[in-house]
Amino acid sequence: MKIILTGGMGFIGSCLLWKLNQEGLEDIVVVDELGDKLKEKNLTGKKFKDCLSKEQFIKSLDKFRDVDLILHIGACSSTILTDEQYYIKNNFEYTKTLAEFCLKNNIKFLYASSAATYGDGSLGFSDEDKDTPRFKPLNYYGWSKQNFDLWVLKNQLQYKFVGFKFFNVFGPNEYHKGEMRSLICKRFDDVVREKKIKLFKSYKNEYPDGGQKRDFIYVKDAIKMVFYFIEHPDKAGIYNVGTGEAGSWNDLAKALFSALNIPLNIEYIEMPGLLRDKYQYFTQADISKLRNAGYSYSITRLEDAIIDYSNYLKERSYL
Repeated sequence: MKIILTGGMGFIGSCLLWKLNQEGLEDIVVVDELGDKLKEKNLTGKKFKDCLSKEQFIKSLDKFRDVDLILHIGACSSTILTDEQYYIKNNFEYTKTLAEFCLKNNIKFLYASSAATYGDGSLGFSDEDKDTPRFKPLNYYGWSKQNFDLWVLKNQLQYKFVGFKFFNVFGPNEYHKGEMRSLICKRFDDVVREKKIKLFKSYKNEYPDGGQKRDFIYVKDAIKMVFYFIEHPDKAGIYNVGTGEAGSWNDLAKALFSALNIPLNIEYIEMPGLLRDKYQYFTQADISKLRNAGYSYSITRLEDAIIDYSNYLKERSYL
């Protein structure tokens, strides 16, 4: 199988590359932004045919008409940039170009959407097609993903493509992501050194401090879900990639301190004003559609995932 993997040097992309190698797939062209030495470490030990920049790839796109699959994981995933046109060009238009290329050349197209499409969560987290147009994301990143999902539905391409609405993915290979790293990655060294973790206070009465909830999914489970659709090319649609069970930031902290055998010590701090109006207090993937598509594997418990991830964080090791 010949595969194009965009974002292959990134967090989820490089973990997918690891999974593809584990399954004996090596005829892979990795596409990403080149020159980031920390990010390039994600490719250590991986097997692939070539590595191209996004610009090189687009310019030579016609040379790849014989590939079997494009896994489009690459995108700007920052939720705080304010350049709307950049998101439109980089996330929406670029994805549309690849999608149309796949349609023209009968290539399977799998792409990354996001749980950011659900906005504040007040309308739920259903990935059923009839519900998708109702959602109103809170930032330009979310809108860039939502608009492509809507383009897919408008053109009835949910019967050909596979989209993945990733929830809060965490795990090895995210070390390069700066402020966009998961909390466990950002605060691991602080917990080891200071024996304390800082969490945001809550500004809603129904949630205690640290009680805001997320659907935290370990990257090993996320890539297993993606690979299921590579194994089953007859399946299509837009699916949530999550556990189906929300956990609080307090739960996350407790699991981390337990994994490190350190007494729990949480300091609650003020949330920056910039975030307060756009903060999601609750996310929980509805994964019934995924299950109905035949995905029957068990999903790693948060506590077990953090124990496993801690072993990587201690050594800054990679998948």
